[in-house]
Amino acid sequence: MTRLICVTSGKGGVGKTTLVSNLAASLAGLDKKVMVIDGNVTTPNIGFHLDMPLAKTTLHDVMRGTARIRDAVYRHDAGFYVLPAGISFDEMRGVDPATLGEVIANLDGTMDMIILDSAAGLGREAQSSMDAAREVLLVTNPDLPAVADALKTLKIARTKGKEITGVVVNRVRNHRHEMTTKEIEDMLSVPVTATIPEDLSVPVSIALRRPVVHTNPRSPVSEEITRLAHALVGLQYQKRNNSLVSRIFGFIFD
Repeated sequence: MTRLICVTSGKGGVGKTTLVSNLAASLAGLDKKVMVIDGNVTTPNIGFHLDMPLAKTTLHDVMRGTARIRDAVYRHDAGFYVLPAGISFDEMRGVDPATLGEVIANLDGTMDMIILDSAAGLGREAQSSMDAAREVLLVTNPDLPAVADALKTLKIARTKGKEITGVVVNRVRNHRHEMTTKEIEDMLSVPVTATIPEDLSVPVSIALRRPVVHTNPRSPVSEEITRLAHALVGLQYQKRNNSLVSRIFGFIFD
C-alpha cells in the first residue's frame, strides 16, 4: 500500500514546498519510488522549485477530466515523479479541489510514497489534500503565531482520523525569542520529528530550481532533511563528516 502523506501547515511562508521537494529527492536517494503532487491548485509552486513551471499537461487537466494521469506525471532528474499543477489563472476554471481525492485514489499502489504539497491554511483547498491522504506531516516555524495555527491544523487532522506522522520545525535561527522544541511539543502534544535550520543555501537552490540536498548536500539543512527521510522509512541516518579536511576531499572527489 502506498503511503499517502499530506505535508501541510496552518499558515503560508513556513517553507513547506521547499521541504516537500527536498524530502522527495532524499527519499528517492534511498531507492524509494516517490511522487510529489502539487495539491495547491490555486497558487502552485512545486513547478518553480523543480524547474517545470510550464508543464504541458498538469494536475488541473486531470482534475478537469481532459487528460489522463499518466500524461501529467513527469520524472524529475533527482529520481522521483512529479504531478505538477498549472500556474495559469485560467487553468483554475472548472476545477473542483474536492476531486483531488479521486486522482490520488487512482495512483494508490503505484508508488511507495506519495507526498502532497498542500495549500497553506485551513480552507477547503487545504482540507482536500488532507482528505486525500492517510498521514499528515505538519510544518511550522518556531514562533507563536505559526505554532498556534499548526495546532488548529492538527485538530482538524485528528478530527478527520489522520495519522500524525510528525511535526517539522523549519527555518530555525536559534534566536532567544524563538520557541524551544519542548515548548512546541508541549503546545502541540506531538513530538518534533525534525528541526531544520535557516540556511542561505536554500534560496540559492530555489534560484537554481534544484533541491538543496543536491546543490549543497553537506549543508545543515540538507543533513536534517536527509535525516528526516531516513526516519520516515525506519532507517538509521549516519551524519556526514563535515570537518574541513573531509569537505576538501569531498570537493575534490565529488
